Amino acid sequence: MDNSLVSDARPAASNHLLKILGIGFGVAIVIGAVIGGSVIRTAGMLAGHLGSEWLVIGVLALGAIWALMGANSYAELGTMLPEAGGGYVFLRRAYGEFIGFAGGMNDLIINVCAVAYLAIVSSEFFCSLFPTLQGYENVIAIVPIIVFGLLNWLGLREGDLSQKLISTLKMLLFAGFVAACFVYSGGTENPANEQIVRFDSYFALFAAVMLSFQIVNESYAGWYSSVYFSEEHTDPARNVPRSMFTGIILVSVAYLAIHAAFMYVLPLTEMAESKVAGADVADRVFGSGGAVAVTVFGIVTTIGIVNAILLYGPRVPFAMARDGLLPRQFASVNKGGTPSIALAFLMVFGSLAALSGSFESLLAMTALFAIIGDGAVYLALFVLRRKEPGLNRPFKAYGYPVLPGFVLLVAVVFLVGYLVSNPVNSLIALGIVALFYPAYRLLKRVSQ
Repeated sequence: MDNSLVSDARPAASNHLLKILGIGFGVAIVIGAVIGGSVIRTAGMLAGHLGSEWLVIGVLALGAIWALMGANSYAELGTMLPEAGGGYVFLRRAYGEFIGFAGGMNDLIINVCAVAYLAIVSSEFFCSLFPTLQGYENVIAIVPIIVFGLLNWLGLREGDLSQKLISTLKMLLFAGFVAACFVYSGGTENPANEQIVRFDSYFALFAAVMLSFQIVNESYAGWYSSVYFSEEHTDPARNVPRSMFTGIILVSVAYLAIHAAFMYVLPLTEMAESKVAGADVADRVFGSGGAVAVTVFGIVTTIGIVNAILLYGPRVPFAMARDGLLPRQFASVNKGGTPSIALAFLMVFGSLAALSGSFESLLAMTALFAIIGDGAVYLALFVLRRKEPGLNRPFKAYGYPVLPGFVLLVAVVFLVGYLVSNPVNSLIALGIVALFYPAYRLLKRVSQ
């Protein structure tokens, strides 16, 4: 790592990252990147697949355990290589420049598409409050991208504050929604331990659990976001592991509480048949104000993820440019500690994707890259243990090699499952991978 590009909490000169972040920001970015409005919809899907209150709670807990197991591997890598850029840093160190480049480009594409998609979702919520604006969702979607982009442009301190405020508001909304559900007395007549699905075999039960686990796993996506800022933490050896583990635990408590609240209000049969279970719960609890409550909940939770991606996303092209894999302009950092050119790139292309609406197919294809990337990062732990045993490891993964090996094995199973179930997207994605190599050669030559 080039330490000349890192400064402490004193006023920063140009092209310096600020080393000012604490565990509070680390927890806030995990909460901000993970918790979204999807819980409004997926609760009914889980009820329909599993048909049992205890199975729903069990799969949610399984998702939390899986995220903690993944964080166990990421914590060692993030404290061993405390550099900005997240998984790109680990892939490059373990496998070389090209694999690092491919992983970084994949991360960049996913972030552009995710910013666009989430901004559109937030605008759809907003337009439901103001029906006269319906039809302009794609145009309105660029507003949160620009607003949060400019806010983060001011500097890391402003981004730190905004993320803490948004994440706190998210947790307060979750707590308020849960409290309102349990204060509501109409759900007391719901059958206890209701089971609406009978499985013919253990295999059928296993299939339902795995299908539901995929949904839950998506709900926990983003738990690793604190690693992108390892270089900017005042004490990465302490802050990175604690922020990930604490953030995951808080998110899991929120998810368990809100699903329990939903099942307290709605009978499981009704919840399973609902397309938007959270909306039906809100109608039951808040009456005529239910639609407004769900909409506000959806807006705040969704734009919070937009802000989180605009915070951590620019660290990837910044790190790649610093290593000579992208034009050096992407390594520019303003006086506030923000990778300004990289942020501008994410804002511009995220806005264009939102306006075009053509990003959804690309996002579906890049799901394969995300699965491959996760597996490659988990494998990198083993590669670097063997390749560079002398590296300082302030945090060592618990249960090595058994526990990280199990995580890697499951990641491989996910990859095989995706290839089998999505052959068309897989072939297209592999075609895109083939384009990464000439792009790597070209961009490296331009950078040099």
